[in-house]
Amino acid sequence: MEYVTINEEQVPKLGIGTWQAEGDDCTKAVETALNNGYRHVDTAQIYENEKKVGKGIEESDVDREDIWLTTKVWRDRLNEKDLKDSVDESLDKLRTDYVDLLLIH
Repeated sequence: MEYVTINEEQVPKLGIGTWQAEGDDCTKAVETALNNGYRHVDTAQIYENEKKVGKGIEESDVDREDIWLTTKVWRDRLNEKDLKDSVDESLDKLRTDYVDLLLIH
């Protein structure tokens, strides 16, 4: 895997996007991509697949700390309480304690 350095962080140049990925196909796609060398996974709350993405990460042979995980908060959840709740919800669905990049969608 090739990486680019951004603010002293090593970010994988290639990642799997999960827009329109659903159900068990989403889980299998994430798991397969990670087991075949991908190290960046991109999802978003609005895709409604964070649970399946998290399951794919968990079922892969790759340690979480070796994966660059990006998710996105929808723009209507930006007040302080909604933002915190939104992030907590994503972390729960993704089965992780952190994401590497959180974007506003």
